[in-house]
Amino acid sequence: MAEAVANVARRIIATMDEGRDSLDLSDCGLISFPDGVFKMMRSCTYNIHKISLANNQLKALSNKFFLTFTQLTELDLQGNLLTTLPEAVGDMQHLIRINLSKNRLSVFPDRLMDVSSLEDISVEGNQITELPMEKLSAMPALKSLDVRSNPLTAEAASVPHQFTLLT
Repeated sequence: MAEAVANVARRIIATMDEGRDSLDLSDCGLISFPDGVFKMMRSCTYNIHKISLANNQLKALSNKFFLTFTQLTELDLQGNLLTTLPEAVGDMQHLIRINLSKNRLSVFPDRLMDVSSLEDISVEGNQITELPMEKLSAMPALKSLDVRSNPLTAEAASVPHQFTLLT
């Protein structure tokens, strides 16, 4: 546990010291997003545009995460234990790409459809059975939706759409 905390701290310090716009906390064994990160990065959260929290054991993310990292353009949450996303994800004005593959979502995250800048969404390998195709089709920037390896109903993907649907 202490080694995992030290690893996270090292990655955060390197990101800040090098003035990077991305934070990679993938494969850190995280079960939640550490509150200490908010404190450590308070002065540079506005500069962070990409975050990877892939392949951890996250069961949830808080609204605080999305309210803190408001400039995100890419968010990689694949390979976690997420069942939902918080309401604040819908307020992400700059988010272009989100990867929610290999989580435990059983319902497509409704608030993602409020993110008008989203171009690419991946929910591959979840337990989603229905897709809100009419709402998804109304998303102005959406180019690609990856829903492979989900137990979708036959009609889930039958509504006409203007984006690439990977099934």
